[in-house]
Amino acid sequence: MVIKVFLASSSGSTAIKKKQQDVVGFLEALKVDYAQLDIACNEENRMWMRQNVPEDKKPANGIPLPPQIFNEEGYCGDYDTFFDAKEDNSVYAFLGLPPPPGSKQAQAEEEEQEEEDLQSEEEEELRQLEEQDDEGSEEEEEADVQEEEEEDLEETQEEEAE
Repeated sequence: MVIKVFLASSSGSTAIKKKQQDVVGFLEALKVDYAQLDIACNEENRMWMRQNVPEDKKPANGIPLPPQIFNEEGYCGDYDTFFDAKEDNSVYAFLGLPPPPGSKQAQAEEEEQEEEDLQSEEEEELRQLEEQDDEGSEEEEEADVQEEEEEDLEETQEEEAE
């Protein structure tokens, strides 16, 4: 999976340039495989980016500004959502990538999985105990029914004897 970062190589906005540098620098620091796609020099890239940003994610004027981030064809987000993911230590989830072994995110996911496994084991043990209780109740009911049948049989035999 390749992360696609749509950038404008010749932007007059220093804010856009800083955001682009922040995204690219962070991806490089994480050693994430990504491709830079220039929308300033390539009309196809610009059109593809504009068409593939979801309607609800486009700004009021309808034209999304760079940087825009995709995982192959899937939209990840813009700079603001990237920044939020970075602050939450959830960049890999934001990008739709598995976290590398040993990362904080991987450790958190492992702990979460262990907790889920433990909870599943506890639920299974509880279910087995409930089944054992149900079996014990059924055996008691069967014993009660058998005892009643024996009593009825004795009464019938006594009545016949009289």
